[in-house]
Amino acid sequence: MASSLLLRSPLPPPHSSPFTLRNLRRTPSSYNPNKQTLTLKPFLSVATKALTESSNSPKSLDPQFLLQELADSFNLPSDYFSQLPRDLRLDLNDAAFDLSNGPVMEQCGQELGMTLLNISRAWESADTLTSTALVNNLPPLVNSLTSNNKSALGKRLTSAGRRFQSMGQYGQGELQRISKAMISTGKLLSSTPVSEETNEESKVETRMFKFGELQVELTREKAYIGAVIGFVYGIISWELSQGIQNIPEGTFQYANDNASLIAQSLRGTLLVLFYGSTVLSAFATIGLVLLSRELKSGKK
Repeated sequence: MASSLLLRSPLPPPHSSPFTLRNLRRTPSSYNPNKQTLTLKPFLSVATKALTESSNSPKSLDPQFLLQELADSFNLPSDYFSQLPRDLRLDLNDAAFDLSNGPVMEQCGQELGMTLLNISRAWESADTLTSTALVNNLPPLVNSLTSNNKSALGKRLTSAGRRFQSMGQYGQGELQRISKAMISTGKLLSSTPVSEETNEESKVETRMFKFGELQVELTREKAYIGAVIGFVYGIISWELSQGIQNIPEGTFQYANDNASLIAQSLRGTLLVLFYGSTVLSAFATIGLVLLSRELKSGKK
């Protein structure tokens, strides 16, 4: 009887356990691991598309928003520029020159051009507070600019931003944040289409002379003024040299021969000095007159 019961009862499957049987009941018959992997692709494509759209967001293409980011990057300690090393101060002066050199008023407009000039002066004098206040004035000005003004501003910001970029890492990376903001803003503004109609004044070639931290814009009027000053100085030098030469040698009495030799040597030195000044004044006057005529013809 016991043997017949053993023959009738089915044997359990090999290596089976309650846990295995329970898992088999819960696993659907249509389960396919490959299908589950493929369902991740739509999510990946959506995430990639979102990242791409965020890089081209409307804010990143808004000049006013980028200029505001640039202004925020200039929120520095009040003595930041004055504490820069000497080599970085020289790079800061070069950035100031790139920002405002040439006909800045004609290219950027009166208000923006004056703002850029004042920013350059603040950088040259290492005045951080004034620089920050002036840069904060740039975002409100962008809406009143023409396409030509925006393009000119963009080129100046890009050039000055590269100067900041060349300064390398300093402090907490403030200079690199400034350079990144200036270059990105400059590239966007410089890509503004420029209208074919240009003002005749913007075609005037303006020459700049730079002596250390001093910048002088040479115009036709300044050249004429310099020529007049040189001419007057030449006349004065000529009169002084003639007055010294016309003094008779026997007019003065000297205590000894050494004093006489010193007086003669001094007289000769003064004659050479004033005659040389007369000649140099004549050359400077002629050169400035020719330069003023060249500037006048270039303006026409």
